Amino acid sequence: MKYFTEHASVDTVNERMNIPADDRVAVVMSSLVRHVHEFVKDVNLTEAEWDLAIDFLTRTGQISGPERQEFILLSDALGVSMLVDAINHRRPENATDSTVFGPFHVENAPIREMGENISLDGKGEACLFVGRVTGTDRTPIEGACVDVWSDNEDGYYDVQQPDIQPRWNNRGRFVTGADGRYTFRGIKPTSYPIPDDGPVGQMLTRLGRHPYRPAHMHFLVSADGYERLVTHTFVDGDEYLESDAVFGVKESLVATYEKRGPDADTMWISEYDFALVQEPGEV
Repeated sequence: MKYFTEHASVDTVNERMNIPADDRVAVVMSSLVRHVHEFVKDVNLTEAEWDLAIDFLTRTGQISGPERQEFILLSDALGVSMLVDAINHRRPENATDSTVFGPFHVENAPIREMGENISLDGKGEACLFVGRVTGTDRTPIEGACVDVWSDNEDGYYDVQQPDIQPRWNNRGRFVTGADGRYTFRGIKPTSYPIPDDGPVGQMLTRLGRHPYRPAHMHFLVSADGYERLVTHTFVDGDEYLESDAVFGVKESLVATYEKRGPDADTMWISEYDFALVQEPGEV
């Protein structure tokens, strides 16, 4: 048995684990101990700084609850959520990229008819969303469910304003036909800040970072025999594309938004196709 020393701190802690070295818990925890100890040594962490870190984590837990998860927000703001997503969703080059899920998805949104309007509050710039759901070989997928949701003109999701916005505002599910096409009406999304009135917001301020996300439409696309795709399409030209507070933007997900039509009926149009990856074993 080793006594604790600064030099041997990692080995001393990890050797106390009484589980097989190839157990996943041992693999994860021994690596965590190694990296945390190396970090403390690298920056020569002071006692005051460690106390501040403990206080920060305590307040992060205290502000979390059923309606708000500050730890997920912290993970997002440090780019960890996107890294975990990237590692777990490596895709072929011709497949649509994934990005973070976000905290505002609601299960069982209404299934709507193709072309239906999901904007129920009458606010915002009208936008038509169109495209196809295909496999990576560009074969159309029939029966794919395209689950969509976005903020309203003021930058809030309906669940953030249950007494202001209609239920299911800017949400809906659409099922593709034989041509794999989807189409629905909504609004051109707007950029908005992540909640910044808690510890994570204070951290961003201290780091000289803003809390804004670029405007985007959420998509959850699923079909039998294919891997589920969680992604966004981002509004081209948005000022926050290269500084997204949660690092969710990938260049391939920046979609074109164009205005079309005569003056009386002019609306934005965004066309984007989604290519899904077949599940292992599917032909």
